[in-house]
Amino acid sequence: MASATFASLRFPNYRLWFAAALVANVGAWAQRVGQDWIVLTHLTDHSGTAVGVSVAMQFLPVLALSPYAGVLADRLPRRRLLMATQSLMGLNSVVLAVLVLTGAVRLWHVFALALVGGCVSAVDNPVRATFVSELVPEASLTNAVGLNSASFNAARLVGPGVAGLLIAAVGPGWVFVITAATFALSIAAIAAMNPRALHVLPSAPRAAGQLREAVAYVRDRGDVQVIMGVVGVVTMFGLNFQLTSAMMARVEFGLGPGEFGLLGSALAVGSLAGALLTARRTQPPRVRVVLGAALAFGLAQGVSALMPSYLTYLLLAAPIGFTSLTMLTAANAALQTSVTPAMRGRVMALYMMVFLGGAPFGAPLIGWVAETFGPRVAILAGAVATLLAVAAGWTWAHRRWRVRYRLTRPATFPQLEIVHPARDLEPAA
Repeated sequence: MASATFASLRFPNYRLWFAAALVANVGAWAQRVGQDWIVLTHLTDHSGTAVGVSVAMQFLPVLALSPYAGVLADRLPRRRLLMATQSLMGLNSVVLAVLVLTGAVRLWHVFALALVGGCVSAVDNPVRATFVSELVPEASLTNAVGLNSASFNAARLVGPGVAGLLIAAVGPGWVFVITAATFALSIAAIAAMNPRALHVLPSAPRAAGQLREAVAYVRDRGDVQVIMGVVGVVTMFGLNFQLTSAMMARVEFGLGPGEFGLLGSALAVGSLAGALLTARRTQPPRVRVVLGAALAFGLAQGVSALMPSYLTYLLLAAPIGFTSLTMLTAANAALQTSVTPAMRGRVMALYMMVFLGGAPFGAPLIGWVAETFGPRVAILAGAVATLLAVAAGWTWAHRRWRVRYRLTRPATFPQLEIVHPARDLEPAA
């Protein structure tokens, strides 16, 4: 099973990419969390609203720039574009590290650098998502996409834990020095790839109306719409771990960055399990896997909001990490393996806009709820929103595809299975 899970690693270019992407993604998330921790504990008096604004600054550019970034990803050489974005992200980390270590940092500095970093990430994300298709043959694409999306989403959960532990060990300023080094390693790995072994995707010609073409493509794909809708709601209201975990550790339980880091580590354990499970799949995941994972995530998060102690809350972090990563990885893999290659960059850019662009709206709202009513209520609100999104997706699938779903395999993971369809119209990916 292990050989099947990591089958794509037999390709040298992909091995370099997988290691570089994992390190760079963890560094990016560690920086984001480090910024939020500084805002929460150094620059404000534990203001959840200010942290929410910081998160919004990190992700707001995705809404404006992602569609154009998708066009760039379909037009320009992806390898060179990635080296450029990684260089700019590393420079951003260096500037923030200098400000923090010299004591010159102010709240507006963090907001401004978060906004700049968000602009670069908006370009980097769709290119990163599509570049994996150039690293392996078509027959290995499902496994490669699964590992790639697992790496991306695992970093989303591992990064906060790494940041928390590093903040406790060396302080926030040195966290940004370390994240700058991760981007340097990523650039070196991409530069070391063998360009002759790349399976370069066809580039979209320069033409008018390419964004409208992508929107029309998504409008005709019901499976893409369901995935984007559910993931958009979940990421907007449910996946605010860097905010809710920090406030649970600091405000609800009166603990410090070490305990905050442990919460991220527990999330990472579950994330790793979800990543390995998804990468073992030999067929692209279908919509029902995304819905089932989102359902399990909403239930786990709702229960965690009721936990009476730090220890019991910590124990539920692993299931939350497992279910959330399974949902995100399945969504990413389902889209990449089913979208036309020449359209992939633009569709993934639209997905990234939904995936990351909800944070500017959800994070300040969840931050305000956490500050006003407590972090438990904020977590519960995210759980309720997730379950409502699953119910809406479930209902839409039943009406559009005329199928019914039921829960199966309760001992391992809730999976939605088609029961007696009048006609199975659910797409294969």
